[in-house]
Amino acid sequence: MLINIFSEENILFLLNGLKMSLVVASLSFVFGTLLGTLGAAMKISKSKVLNVIATVYVDIIRGTPMLLQILFLYLGLPLAYKTITGNIIRMNPYITGIVAISFNSGAYTTELIRGAIGAIDKGQWEASEVLGFTYKQTMSLIILPQAFKNIVPPLVSELITLIKDSCLISTIGATELLYSSQILGANYYNYITPLLSASVLYLIVTSIISKLSSKLEERLKQND
Repeated sequence: MLINIFSEENILFLLNGLKMSLVVASLSFVFGTLLGTLGAAMKISKSKVLNVIATVYVDIIRGTPMLLQILFLYLGLPLAYKTITGNIIRMNPYITGIVAISFNSGAYTTELIRGAIGAIDKGQWEASEVLGFTYKQTMSLIILPQAFKNIVPPLVSELITLIKDSCLISTIGATELLYSSQILGANYYNYITPLLSASVLYLIVTSIISKLSSKLEERLKQND
């Protein structure tokens, strides 16, 4: 039985599931970081409207489970669309997962980036105003580059979290690593071996990312 489970075909099946997990997590991380950057800029802006929008977004997303958000997009949105238009829309589980996880990550990243920006000395802002820099120029050229060094560790932690949380899209039929291991378990009536194999693959990937992050932090410190 073990020989059958660890056949080349099954190993490739698990690795393909891992690939999908990494694709979903990576894209969600990129989009989440962009949303977080935008959200942080809105929260620290002088516009009350932008501040309120960002605050409501963060509070709603952080106050509800990611699984609920995924299911709402996959099941609730098509139902609402049908009720309003009378037409049926079919959601792609992978795209739905990326969108939901991106919005979830964006809310947490908003607070990470806002905190890092808040740690920058106020004199930097004042100097930018004296030099005639616009808010956009100050953020992109002065504040964000300095804040980047402070947010590398928490951003890496966020990426690792997304890799693990990507398994939640298995609930809407996406064949990522966890779902792949469950399929193998059902095929061979042995869930322990496939699930342990998935655990090892998750551990290997997250450990590699953690080590690369440590090296990046060391280089950033050397450049100070």
